[in-house]
Amino acid sequence: MQTEKVANHIITWLTDYCKNAKMEGFVVGVSGGIDSATTSTLCAMTGLKTHVLEMPIHQAKSQVTRAQEHIEQLKERFPNVSSDVVDLTPVFEQFKKQVPDAQDNTLLDLSLANTRARLRMTTLYYFAGLHRYLVAGTGNKVEDFGVGFFTKYGDGGVDLSPIADLMKSEVYKIGAYVNVPESIMKAAPTDGLFGDSRTDEDQIGASYDELEWAMKMEAEDKEIGDFSGREKEVYKIYQRLHRANLHKITPIPVCEIPDSLR
Repeated sequence: MQTEKVANHIITWLTDYCKNAKMEGFVVGVSGGIDSATTSTLCAMTGLKTHVLEMPIHQAKSQVTRAQEHIEQLKERFPNVSSDVVDLTPVFEQFKKQVPDAQDNTLLDLSLANTRARLRMTTLYYFAGLHRYLVAGTGNKVEDFGVGFFTKYGDGGVDLSPIADLMKSEVYKIGAYVNVPESIMKAAPTDGLFGDSRTDEDQIGASYDELEWAMKMEAEDKEIGDFSGREKEVYKIYQRLHRANLHKITPIPVCEIPDSLR
């Protein structure tokens, strides 16, 4: 990958899209992870107003520390960057008090994790509405189009996706080029939605390097029987998640009414 040229291409794309939409800039949620750090830096490099939001909900201290380090670095480097911290923990706790008790439901933890992501999306659009900003998504290609590792109308609820055509490994290359803090470059990827230390790999069962490989194999129309051992296991994981999350990956289905019924 021609890292510098790709970074400049994204910066130009962001700038043109924002100006053509007649908007004022971008708002980005930052988590202390590589995707949000790279995205927010690319937005800042447009020279347009870029507002970064930290939105903790029972967040691990290490994630908060990395996010704060990144925000401070961005504000030192770019005069067009502003920031806010919105602690959504009380909102989340109040939400849990208002919904019916579901303690015995095995899907409770996942539903609450997705609720966290949707509270953050709502907060991003609050600031976007106040300032005529676009919400910049932080999903990469493996997450958005491979295994569907995002929350529908949570971190998937955005106006534009600057890095969604980049594999995770490519995001790291861009991140290094735009000087994302070393602490973020070295941190294990995590969505931070469960309030514990579990990583993305813990949840998925495969690393991003393995998922990239599987995504490429699928593009080459490979079959499960073509592999053995760990490769076979990873390919099964990838195909299972891809099929299960097609409802997130593909456009929302529309029930089209036949002309004969009109």
